[in-house]
Amino acid sequence: MQTAKFKGKLIPYLLLSPTLAILLVFLYYPVVQTFRLSLYRVAFLGLKTQFVGMENFITLLHDPAYLNTVKSTAVITTVVVVGGLAVSLFIALLANRKIRGASIYRILLIWPYSLSPAVAGVIWLFMFSPGFGPFNYLSEKLVGTELNWLGQPALAITLIIIASIWKILGYNIVFYIAALQNLNTEVLEAASIDGANGWQRFWRVTFALISPMTFFLLITNITYSFFDLFGMIDIVTKGGPLNATNVMIYNLYRDGFEYYKTGMASAQSVILFLAVVALTIFQFRTSGQHVHYGG
Repeated sequence: MQTAKFKGKLIPYLLLSPTLAILLVFLYYPVVQTFRLSLYRVAFLGLKTQFVGMENFITLLHDPAYLNTVKSTAVITTVVVVGGLAVSLFIALLANRKIRGASIYRILLIWPYSLSPAVAGVIWLFMFSPGFGPFNYLSEKLVGTELNWLGQPALAITLIIIASIWKILGYNIVFYIAALQNLNTEVLEAASIDGANGWQRFWRVTFALISPMTFFLLITNITYSFFDLFGMIDIVTKGGPLNATNVMIYNLYRDGFEYYKTGMASAQSVILFLAVVALTIFQFRTSGQHVHYGG
């Protein structure tokens, strides 16, 4: 087997230089600036900065409004991740069956993920808008009154959770179907011969064998819940009502680009980054121990 060799030592670096330049300008430099500005009080448009050390972080950790934002983020993230994975696995099990037109059904299940967050947000905003939304029309016909999905905190949180699960559903289903189609059928047949019922075959065999995929989706869904809900929330609820859906990523955006609190926004970005890293490490050290590769 022959391997490609460059004639000069500088050619590989020249070929990589465009990518490295883009990463440096649009990724590494902003990350460094974010950590740096989190230690400063920054005036409008960054015209003046004052070093304040950890003051921004201390202010945030003593701010009831920000702590409520952290709580909302934790609740929404937990329900979206757990509920989304459970629903996705259930649908994937159904879609994996050998039935006529299965490929068409799978494509229809996947397409929501291809929509941009803005388009998905507009769709859900239209469906639940007061006055002319089809779901409000149905609720009025069925129970005699419209449900104010965008005006009541509990309903708004429920709407964001359902819409967010729907948006990530296709992504999860694709990976779950791939995992299910690569299962060792001999193990399932052996379990059936040994007298295992349907639930036992699923929980002790199927779920155990697809645990690597579940663990991968657990990490990606946590990241999605922390960062990618921004578009849906911005279009549908704007963080309301009463800041019920004002999650950490959206609060960060508002402080940085609406109120021009650059230092506070940078501190929130660092907190969010550290929270995701800590949660990911925790998942690897706990859930990762129950992941079984091979078999």
